[in-house]
Parts: sequence; C-alpha cells; structure tokens
Amino acid sequence: MKKKVAIIGSGIAGLTAANLFKENYNFDVVVYEREKILSLEEGYGIQLAPNSVSVLNKIGFSNLDNNDFFNPSKLNFYSSDNKKICDLDLSNFNSDKVKYTTLRRSVLIEFLKKNLFENNLRFGKEVRKISKIKEKLLINFKDNTNDLVDFIIVSDGVFSNTKSVVENKNINPSYNGSIAIRTVIKPSSEFNYDKNNISLVMLKNAHIVIYPINKKGELNLVCIVRQKLSKNIDLNRLIKKEILLQNKNLENLFRDQLEHWPIYITKKPSKSIYENLFYLGDAFYTFPPTMAQGASQAIEGAYDLFNLLSQEKQEIQRLYFQKRLKKIKLINSRSRLNYYSFHLSNPMLVKARNAILKKVTKSRKFLNSYFGNIYQEI
Repeated sequence: MKKKVAIIGSGIAGLTAANLFKENYNFDVVVYEREKILSLEEGYGIQLAPNSVSVLNKIGFSNLDNNDFFNPSKLNFYSSDNKKICDLDLSNFNSDKVKYTTLRRSVLIEFLKKNLFENNLRFGKEVRKISKIKEKLLINFKDNTNDLVDFIIVSDGVFSNTKSVVENKNINPSYNGSIAIRTVIKPSSEFNYDKNNISLVMLKNAHIVIYPINKKGELNLVCIVRQKLSKNIDLNRLIKKEILLQNKNLENLFRDQLEHWPIYITKKPSKSIYENLFYLGDAFYTFPPTMAQGASQAIEGAYDLFNLLSQEKQEIQRLYFQKRLKKIKLINSRSRLNYYSFHLSNPMLVKARNAILKKVTKSRKFLNSYFGNIYQEI
C-alpha cells in the first residue's frame, strides 16, 4: 500500500521534496500551503552550488530555458576601494552536466511547481493541530478539514508556525545582528564589476555580493550590514553611513528599488517529538548567508530525507538528524569565519586577510578542504 506524505509549506525545500516523492510510485504526496496562492513575484537571486544542482537535475532542472539562469565560473574578491584582490575558480567544483548556477528564486519555484499536478497542491491550509493515531499522524487544519498521513514534512520557513504547534511551545529564531538589502541591477554600462561572475566587495562591518541571474544581463545585489534590530530603519541614511562613506563610487549599485529585512538564524536544528515527522529547510535549521548555502541545503536535505524514506530504513528520524547535523556544523564553522573576515575594519587585519586570500584561492588542496565537502555532487 502506498505511503502518504504531507508537506507543510511550498518553498524551495517543500516543493523539491514533493517533486522527488512524486516520481516514486510507493508514495502519495500532497503539499499544504497556508497562503491562498503560490507567489512567484520574488525575483531576487539565489546561488546553487553543484551539491543542489545535481539533485535538481534528477527532476529535470537541466531542461530549464538557457536564458533563465547563469553559470558563473569565478568568485572575485574586492577591497572597499574597488581594487580586485584575487579570484576563486568555481569551475573546480563543476562537471560537464553539473555547474554552479545562479538564477531568480521565482524561476526555480515556477520550475518546481509546474512538475506537480493540481492534486499535489492545496492552498489556504494552516495547521491547527497534529496528533498521533496508532502509527499515523492526523493533521487538523484551521478550515476544519483533516488528513491522516504516514509522514509529515514541515518546511514552512524560519518562522515556522507549524513547528510551534507540533512541539506545543513557542519556537522563535534569533536575530543575527545584521540586515540584508537586496535589489536587481538592470543592464548598464556604468557597472564596474565582472558582469559574468560573482563579485564580493568587503567593507567595514558590511559586505556586498553581486552576480548575474540570467542571460539578459540582470544582476542580483545583496548587501549584508551589521545593524541593531529596529522596526524603523532609514535605509537611505543607513547606506550612506555604512556603505557610501567608505566608497562613494558604490552609489550606482543602490539606485534601483531596494528591499531590506533582518536576518534571522536558528540556534539549533529541530527534531520532532514524532518519529514520522521531519523538519526541512529553514524550518529544520536556518543558515547564516555567508556561505550562500541556504537554498542548496534545503534541496540537499530534501534528497537525504527522500532517500531514507524510500529505502524504508529503521530509525529514519535519527539517521536524518545525524546526517544533517554533520553538514550544519561544517557549514556553520565556515559561515562564521566568512562573516568575521568579510567585515574586518582594522587595517593590519585587512592587509593580512587579503594576503591570505591571494594564497589560499590558488591552493587546490585548500579549496577542496574548505568547499569540497559542501559543494560536491550528490
């Protein structure tokens, strides 16, 4: 008899999991989304390393329109005065069919959605209660409907309401002391960086990442600025104070429409009280943004969980948690180091950092050690 899988949340993690389970005839899968529609308006960029691209290729990602993504081959490092320090060859981690990829988040969501049938997606569904009935789980929704399932995958984001319902306590993420400012830069002759690769500009208490997101010349910009949590942020004033006072030439990067939000992370990964309920993506653990692995780890985690459930292993909850915990520790150690080194202010430390970067970015042994266990194909 087929096993029924309910996925709570229709972000990258949930939709990736749904696509994987849909291809296995031993499972029936339904995605439940609290919102009335699946929003495709968010056009900001995401980065996908080979570890996630290799998973997506298993569900047809390689057939995506060639104009809708980009394959940068380098990561360029710049000092606060726009001088290039060095570059890192991302193609070291690529293969013929699996390459480091950048694109709009909405393009990936649309790809994941179109592979699902209408009966795989249910909207306007908010979880009121989850309870165990023998070996199954009963989901009670706020619209007074129910579903009895074999497995539940909760993937409704860093502010997961479902997690608080399941664990019967308020679970809130922590502010990490910085905000993200995002915009999409339109094609322009005024752009002073490499339009075909990723550029990282390191400043005092801030850094900027710019990269192409398609073949149309559009570039994604995300600026991470250390900032106390506040409900009322004067964005223009903040940019002038924290960015433009260090380099006025960066003003051109912030001319288009800007969005900003505080960055939250989770203190520890989540493990459910139910053996057949699993947290995935940001609901499981939210990464700091300085390794650009948020989307990739959501996809990788979905694949790990799919494999464990498909193989009908014993103690799946324990195996899944242990495997993801190992990867979390690896990425977090590097994310913390990146966060610190990208934001240095002491001139002597900046000089030492730049010298080290020039050396290590040309060391294949170092790159394999620092990135290889994260970026490697699955």
